[in-house]
Amino acid sequence: MKWLKFRTLLLLSAIFRVILIVYGEWQDTHMEVRYTDVDYLVFSDAASLMANGESPYKRTTYRYSPLLAFLLTPNSFIHRSWGKFIFSAADLLVGSFIQYILKKREVPEDMCLYSVMVWLLNPFTFTIGTRGNCEPIVCAMILWIIICLINGNVVQAAIWYGLVVHFRIYPIIYALPIILVLDPHSFQSGQKPCLVNWKSSQDNTSYSRKGVSEVDGVWTALKTIFTRGRIMFAMVSGSVFILCTGLFFFLYRWEFLNEALLYHLTRTDPRHNFSIYFYHIYLHVEHEFSVVEKLISFLPQLIVQLVLIFRFAQDLLFCLFLQTVAFVAFNKVITAQYFVWFFCLLPLILPWSKMKLKWEGLSCVVLWMGAQTHWLLWGYLLEFKGKNVFLQLWLAGLVFLAANTFLLIMFIRHHRYSPVFKQLARATSGNRDKSE
Repeated sequence: MKWLKFRTLLLLSAIFRVILIVYGEWQDTHMEVRYTDVDYLVFSDAASLMANGESPYKRTTYRYSPLLAFLLTPNSFIHRSWGKFIFSAADLLVGSFIQYILKKREVPEDMCLYSVMVWLLNPFTFTIGTRGNCEPIVCAMILWIIICLINGNVVQAAIWYGLVVHFRIYPIIYALPIILVLDPHSFQSGQKPCLVNWKSSQDNTSYSRKGVSEVDGVWTALKTIFTRGRIMFAMVSGSVFILCTGLFFFLYRWEFLNEALLYHLTRTDPRHNFSIYFYHIYLHVEHEFSVVEKLISFLPQLIVQLVLIFRFAQDLLFCLFLQTVAFVAFNKVITAQYFVWFFCLLPLILPWSKMKLKWEGLSCVVLWMGAQTHWLLWGYLLEFKGKNVFLQLWLAGLVFLAANTFLLIMFIRHHRYSPVFKQLARATSGNRDKSE
């Protein structure tokens, strides 16, 4: 694909997104089914309230940081699609960040381009931003944190990490692997860490063998976890999170804390929910869940997260991808926009996968899409036809969980283990191999 360059791909992607935004305005005006996501209407109403000096939480169902409403205040005096352009710009920024990270690890040009296309030409991703969903901003912030770590800017990474956790609480699951990867043997004061590039990870089988005993390495890291870099990252990111949360608590009081943070820890949703907990939530929608029930629902997530972190922490990008897929699959509430969380990390691990698109890769795509379509068919009968198919919808959720679990296993089995950062012992040995 020598004729297609990254800049050309980015330009075509930008034009395509502008066309979709313009088309969305036309569809909203002329058709019964709106193109614009209902969440965007909530964002816009909250932004309008903030522009008038009022609390964004006067808009019911606005359950995000005031930062999001602030970003969309120009909706009121420039154009109502301002936010869609912001989200789509973040979408394109994610594509640029993916290209940058892969180039830093010296992935071949064609492979970089194919990986970026997985994001930029993915129907899930280009419709999310153009329909008015804010997830591309979160994805861009997470990739920027990875770039900061790659460049050795630990303080900057910590600032952005505290901000993104405030903005969207789910990236808190990345705290432990990031702390573990800040090994003093990899991160030296005033120096960029050395990266394990793509070619060396393909040629050197010792990385794969090292992965078998990686648990020992993680336990060693846990014993010596209180290093300067780790303490600094924890303190800076924690301070930024507390500062943002404290500021908005001062401005909007308990309304902000309940809606923007606490709500997401106890959220239950009996509609549009792919989760296996859907049917239980539906049956108990009018009753408060007990502490034991809430703990049991979090327990599988916690166990899976810890297992993945202890096994793959040093292969940071792969670890974050697996964590996100598992977090979404085992969550109490799953909506289609959550899939974007791991789609932004998928291109970063594809160059290290031994899975071929034909047969294995294609079967994974077909299985995942098939399980999702199967759920949507039952969801359509429930939502639009009023059929009593709650039990069938729950069974479809079980099938979808099985499909996600199968994908996790397939990715793990076909992944070529490759730590992102070199240990000092390797970095100073005879043949030093920096990824600039």
